[in-house]
Amino acid sequence: MDLGIKGKRALVCASSKGLGRGCAEALAEAGCDLVLNARGTDALQATAEQMRAHGVSVTAIAADITSPEGRALVLAAAGPVDILITNAGGPAPGMWHDWTEADFLKALGANMLTPIALMTALLPGMIERKWGRVVNITSQSVKAPIPQLGLSNAARTGLTGYVAGTARQVAPFGVTINNLLPGIHDTDRAIALDSGVMAAEGISMDEARRQRAATIPARRYGTSAEFGAACAFLCSRHAGFIVGQNILLDGGATNATL
Repeated sequence: MDLGIKGKRALVCASSKGLGRGCAEALAEAGCDLVLNARGTDALQATAEQMRAHGVSVTAIAADITSPEGRALVLAAAGPVDILITNAGGPAPGMWHDWTEADFLKALGANMLTPIALMTALLPGMIERKWGRVVNITSQSVKAPIPQLGLSNAARTGLTGYVAGTARQVAPFGVTINNLLPGIHDTDRAIALDSGVMAAEGISMDEARRQRAATIPARRYGTSAEFGAACAFLCSRHAGFIVGQNILLDGGATNATL
């Protein structure tokens, strides 16, 4: 399928690996010029070089997108952007009695306020050009809370509420905002979570992964490639009537009717 976005300019956050990289790859395959961002320079530059193999322009900016200084650097280098993919690593798991106000402020900054700041900066240009796509990578936890991920539950659900209203305000101008809600995918985040289970239960990594996969109806972890394909479709010319939605990519793990 021709996604109809060849030549569009896309900013993809946290795109040197994992789900962000999967989105960048799919957009590059669709012909989008890329602005890639991550904190680690080496991995980011390696990813940028591989994306250029698709024949698209790639700009790589190493910066902490969750800091005001990092955002300013990225936005200045990005210029006018047609497609925005927001993404940032989630907070560490824990228990409710362990989290301080500082922990919540950090989680809100990374997983709620940073995407909002990026949208605030880039939506006016999209509105002026009468076309734009925003996809926020959030979590399945906004549909069904994950108890040990309370910081993520709170921050990402706050972002979801913001998107619900804002998406409907910008839709008349040909701009869509939607959220992709990943379950467990074969990324560094899964390794971190499985490592915690491995340590807590005294089992091997293979056993921790097997146990988690058994809780997923698809009986496997997702891949960054299939996640990226879903993201690219939401950014396509075919998805202009999808507005303010929260789309699960979790292999059926969230046990809900709606």
